[in-house]
Amino acid sequence: MEIIARIQSDFPTKFAIPRQSGILNELESRIVFEEKYRNPDYIRGIEGFSHLWLIWCFSENADKGSSPTVRPPRLGGNKRVGVFATRSPFRPNPIGLSSVRLLRTEQTANGVCLVVAGADLMDGTPLYDIKPYIPFSDSHPDAVGGFSDDHLTDCLSVVFPDRYLSLLPENKREAALEILRQDPRPSYHDDPDRIYGFSFAGFEIRFKVNSKELTVISLEVT
Repeated sequence: MEIIARIQSDFPTKFAIPRQSGILNELESRIVFEEKYRNPDYIRGIEGFSHLWLIWCFSENADKGSSPTVRPPRLGGNKRVGVFATRSPFRPNPIGLSSVRLLRTEQTANGVCLVVAGADLMDGTPLYDIKPYIPFSDSHPDAVGGFSDDHLTDCLSVVFPDRYLSLLPENKREAALEILRQDPRPSYHDDPDRIYGFSFAGFEIRFKVNSKELTVISLEVT
């Protein structure tokens, strides 16, 4: 398979990336096509669709192999289930699938790019394909989400002092808050004295978690 495009996102590393696509609609990313695929005919008519499927590569895990069973973070990182019953990156083929909202197309120095919302991809992730989301066939309102349904409300309250929050660009603040509410830590971590940190939109955000309250303790430009 050929790489057709790469994602440009606010996440230079894997830590704190949303665990599923579509959870954080405040997150904007750009799909920049490889030179071979910058002919605008490739996306002719795409503006008529509100959402897209992205088929991409778990590039950071491509050489790490797979196992019949994995330990999903949502189950605390201790219970094993079959890899095909999860969206774990440790798969026989390192292929990811994400549903994103198409916001607009933009003309850039690298040709036309797609601006999307809700992507759960690290900056630079290679894309293999883009397909339109078709509501009448792709949407299943009566679907059952297995063990993931038990954790839909697993959110933290966030204390983000104004002296730090004000340093973020205004259009990045709500996304940063939502990332923190979703608890970016591994689910099996529960140490109130431990300091965590992640890079987002050119900043390093550090925080602690005590019970169900997350407190940002520093924010620095990276």
